[in-house]
Amino acid sequence: QLQLVESGGGLVQPGGSLRLSCAASEFTLKYYAIGWFRQAPGKEREGVSCISSSGGTTTYADSVKGRFTISRDNAKNTVSLQMNSLKPEDTAVYYCAATSPEFEPPVQRMCVLTWYPYWGQGTQVTVSS
Repeated sequence: QLQLVESGGGLVQPGGSLRLSCAASEFTLKYYAIGWFRQAPGKEREGVSCISSSGGTTTYADSVKGRFTISRDNAKNTVSLQMNSLKPEDTAVYYCAATSPEFEPPVQRMCVLTWYPYWGQGTQVTVSS
């Protein structure tokens, strides 16, 4: 079904920035709520930021609030995660995930993993000096 592809990961120094992108070639992402999740070695996968299908609602984990920004670019059919002021603890594999187009996650619990059945392959983000 829906196949998502993340890009933009890489190596960056603490305090640096990266912009991750989530794309799908055969589906229009504006019909899906999209989430960015991450998983560090030995840790559970956690929600980083999620955005409603319309883009009108966004959520952020407390650990990234004020540093990360999720946004949609419907013209490019992408969802991006701008990551600024990166910290070593941000090091993880970052995944893009999507809900079903008929389902809009509740605004108070948008980044619950179970809402997102479609996942990308992940992109590595490493923050290190």
